[in-house]
Amino acid sequence: MKASNKVRHLVLSVLVAASAVAVPAFAQISVNINLGPPAPLYEARPVIAPGYAWAPGYWTLNGDRHIWVRGRTIVQRDGYRWAPDRWDQRGTVYVRQPGHWQRDDNYKVVKIEKQKKPKHWKNGHGEDGDNGKHRGNGKHKD
Repeated sequence: MKASNKVRHLVLSVLVAASAVAVPAFAQISVNINLGPPAPLYEARPVIAPGYAWAPGYWTLNGDRHIWVRGRTIVQRDGYRWAPDRWDQRGTVYVRQPGHWQRDDNYKVVKIEKQKKPKHWKNGHGEDGDNGKHRGNGKHKD
């Protein structure tokens, strides 16, 4: 029995080690290059719907050249602001910092008041509630 327990432990150890190697590691990747990115391109900022924020475009590296990634709308996070992607120079090397949400210490909650119906409005049928129908005997005078 001792030999079979050793074999089981050995097989289990090999399986655990193999599964650790097979699982991809989730980590943030930083790109370092010696050539700085071009100047940012101008993009017209569209009208942003409530509840959304604008993430401006940025340069990224594709192989040995920079390519422009267009700006986009993203869902707003209350109490945060979007810090855009950027390139930092560290000595002779440029390092791309990806965009991220950053706590906004100046954030104030805005309450939206529900609009009330006008007092003269009666169930959506106009001011007098007759739904546009004319009163009378149906005879018209010319």
